[in-house]
Amino acid sequence: MSNAMEPSAKKTIWVTGASSGIGEALVRALVAEGHFVIVSGRNRDALLKVQQLDPKLIRVLSCDVGDDASMAEAGVALREITDQLDTVIAGAGTCEYDDGLTLDIDSYRRVFDANFFGVVNTLREALPLLSNARSPIFAAVGSLSSVVGFPRAEAYGASKAALQYFMDALRADTSQVPLRTVLIRPGFIDTPLTQENDFDMPFLMSPDEAAQRILAGLNGNKAVIDFPRRLSWPLRMLGLLRPIWFGVCAPRMTRIKKLRRGA
Repeated sequence: MSNAMEPSAKKTIWVTGASSGIGEALVRALVAEGHFVIVSGRNRDALLKVQQLDPKLIRVLSCDVGDDASMAEAGVALREITDQLDTVIAGAGTCEYDDGLTLDIDSYRRVFDANFFGVVNTLREALPLLSNARSPIFAAVGSLSSVVGFPRAEAYGASKAALQYFMDALRADTSQVPLRTVLIRPGFIDTPLTQENDFDMPFLMSPDEAAQRILAGLNGNKAVIDFPRRLSWPLRMLGLLRPIWFGVCAPRMTRIKKLRRGA
């Protein structure tokens, strides 16, 4: 039995982080195929704008994936909307860089709440409804930054690396049940989040192109969806050749030239 998302079959799909970027692009593509899509995010006004794409096929469920209480309330509302989820795409996330190794614990917690615990919260609320589907899919958006350690990305990269392990363990634990897990690892996508970056982003892709890559991977029954290949393959190779990464590449990228002195 295949767990691929069959384009011809109409599904009930929950997308978090749907108010902009990849999430919004995914909603546009899914609605164009006739799927019923539940959209989530913290900005209700932005979600209502997304709903205007097709009010009959889109339902708004505003929530903060990193807030346990908010997600518990969302779970109740979710079960009032539907008794079955065919696919969940956990795409909510954030990025905060650690400039100068400040190790600001509040920043790290914000990043982990959204990027890691947000996925755990999403799965917790979705799992009972996924279990009612014939071939359910749970997909989470990670990052190619988890392949190697990037300067300034201690919080962001670590949260995505934790997510990657979580999805691997989840895949192992569900190997004898019909739940298919998918880890999505994009490169640089032109979103409001990346538009704040102050460095060159090689092979920058549009959200629409990213959404098409993701849906093609889901339809192709992949367990890991990496893109673009022009970035993923070199990073994978450098992940294996760690002395080259840390001896040649990282020193050219870091902005730290000396450690802060103690008082």
